[in-house]
Amino acid sequence: MSLNTYGHLFRVTTWGESHGPALGATVDGCPPGVALTEADLQVWMDKRKPGQNRYTTQRQEADAVEILSGVYEGQTTGTPIQLAIRNTDQRSKDYGDIAEKFRPGHADITYWQKYGIRDPRGGGRSSARETAARVAAGGVARAVLGSMVPDMKITGYMVQMGPHRADPSHYDWDQIEQNPFWTPDAEAAEVWAAYLDALRKSGDSVGALIEVRVSGAPSGLGAPVYAKLDTDLAAAMMSINAVKGVEIGDGMAAALLTGSENADEISMGPDGPVYGSNHAGGILGGISTGQDIVVRFAVKPTSSILTTRKTITKAGDPAEIITKGRHDPCVGIRAVPVAEAMAAAVMLDHLLLHRAQVGEGPRGRIG
Repeated sequence: MSLNTYGHLFRVTTWGESHGPALGATVDGCPPGVALTEADLQVWMDKRKPGQNRYTTQRQEADAVEILSGVYEGQTTGTPIQLAIRNTDQRSKDYGDIAEKFRPGHADITYWQKYGIRDPRGGGRSSARETAARVAAGGVARAVLGSMVPDMKITGYMVQMGPHRADPSHYDWDQIEQNPFWTPDAEAAEVWAAYLDALRKSGDSVGALIEVRVSGAPSGLGAPVYAKLDTDLAAAMMSINAVKGVEIGDGMAAALLTGSENADEISMGPDGPVYGSNHAGGILGGISTGQDIVVRFAVKPTSSILTTRKTITKAGDPAEIITKGRHDPCVGIRAVPVAEAMAAAVMLDHLLLHRAQVGEGPRGRIG
């Protein structure tokens, strides 16, 4: 299987399967001299790990990340960083009944059609368990970003669960860490809790909308054609399991606006250009404006549910299937720290690209 690597200069290759002995990432392109320990990465791993509350899968994994190379005496050396995460709570027997069947909504059938072989134990490589490696690599990116652009902040949060949307007028950013849904709207969190409890007990699942906001990013990141910042951000989010749509700024809603409504007016402030709005999501022509970068994506409902579904076997015979095991009733919850990690990797990649092309001196001064 090819194409397990993403990034231009900051490159991440993930490896491993859901029910194998371990999974992890090889991170190449990390600058030397950056302070990095396993504890620096573990704080992000703990946000994603399963079994933290009743709204996520009850698989119990410590998700303890090990740094096997690329760090000496607490600092990166500039050589490849190898990260490993041991699997400790696999229950492969849960998947014995589906070895010959395809789960509707899963990649089982397409993996079989492409490769002629698949790992039915949790989906193997297609499992969302793979995202643990991304979060570990994203922790490396955050460490580098902290040294290069200390004012940059990457914040992910849920804005909608099923038909229930958070109210921006209720947003309190301190609330994100105070509820199991990573939402800044405490009232929405209460509604979602009751809604998801009912779905979980019925054996069903639901989708969600996630938003990621990057504040403090410098202007000038990205390139006009094939390395647009929004292109790489969209691709990064779209690569996350179960994501079916991505927007930048107003996204699809921009189609409802007129040109006079959509164009963000510009004035000159004491420290540079000031924009009257941010319909563009902080990116124009593929290049960052210096405003907050806003990315939003839709996650489909978890396909592993206890409701009986019609399917076929590998022989093409009709069958019925119930997916046993431990699954997230709303996979969007644990997609939040994954999205933050992917955003961190993309932002660092573009900072390195920018520095390689134009250096770190003054450019395009206005006023």
